[in-house]
Amino acid sequence: MRSDYAAAGVNIDKGNEAVSRIRDMAKKYGVDQIGKFGGYFPFNSNKKGGLVSSADGVGTKLKVAIMMNRHNTIGQDLVNHCVDDILVHGSSPLFFMDYIASGVMDPDVVEQIVSGMLEACLENGLVLLGGETAEMPGFYTCGDYDVAGFIVGWVDEDRIVDGKGINPGDLLIGLPSSGLHTNGYSLARKILFDDQKLNVDSFISSLGATVGEALLAVHRSYLKPVQKLLDQKLIKGMAHITGGGFYENIPRTLPDDLMVHIQRTWPIPDLFTYICESGKVNFEEAFRVFNMGIGMVLFIDQKDLSTLEAVLTGISEPYYLIGQTDSRKGGKQVVVA
Repeated sequence: MRSDYAAAGVNIDKGNEAVSRIRDMAKKYGVDQIGKFGGYFPFNSNKKGGLVSSADGVGTKLKVAIMMNRHNTIGQDLVNHCVDDILVHGSSPLFFMDYIASGVMDPDVVEQIVSGMLEACLENGLVLLGGETAEMPGFYTCGDYDVAGFIVGWVDEDRIVDGKGINPGDLLIGLPSSGLHTNGYSLARKILFDDQKLNVDSFISSLGATVGEALLAVHRSYLKPVQKLLDQKLIKGMAHITGGGFYENIPRTLPDDLMVHIQRTWPIPDLFTYICESGKVNFEEAFRVFNMGIGMVLFIDQKDLSTLEAVLTGISEPYYLIGQTDSRKGGKQVVVA
């Protein structure tokens, strides 16, 4: 009886092949540290400011990617999600690291995932500094995998966004999402696949796409439009609408003595309407689970609205005036009407 690692379900050769492919691919992007024990990022200590970091995954969106055997968008999702998480502090990304775990290492899948990461890193101006792959038979079933990312960014002292300056009467600006982004997939999959008996190839006329294509729409990065606004010092606070939707994420940047009134002034994308109507998801639950078409919320002073409109119009970035802050008099911090 074999007692080596391969007999236990771990193929070291496949793991090495995956790392080799990543290393060769990364060199095309000017990254030459893949495969080492750690990554070095040169740092200018003369700067005044601080580092901002975050770690996250993409949740059960992975199930849809596996069903479609399309994995490059997952890498983009992971990087862009992490970029947006540190962006709310005013931070610009420096470098990114990843972790990929699977039951059986498939170099083709790993290559697709990392190619998406590299593409998103290039678009966001950061470096994929390294990562880790782990093959764990008996923990993940064959074909399943998980990914996680870790990002580090820098924010100059005079660009820090912490929400402390938000006042009653300030405005909320919503930047549109590109789809579900990376949250709400457990509910969406239950409704679409389990209850409605659809599959990834089912074409939905109102969406103009198959279920799989609609669900795999890449989580967008808000780095470029937000940086333009930061350059003008227009943003008092930001909320990345991820897990927990509007009700959980907006209070993370809002002072305790304030609340917000949100009006649905933006067109709810058809994907959200289809999911909620098919699953009979009530109003409050929908805004707690999904981003409902708004992926980033910005807090600005009323007097700065015309300047913000000029900046965003100049770069063809859609936006919506979705609400206003008010003094909190007990009760909820977020009211959606």
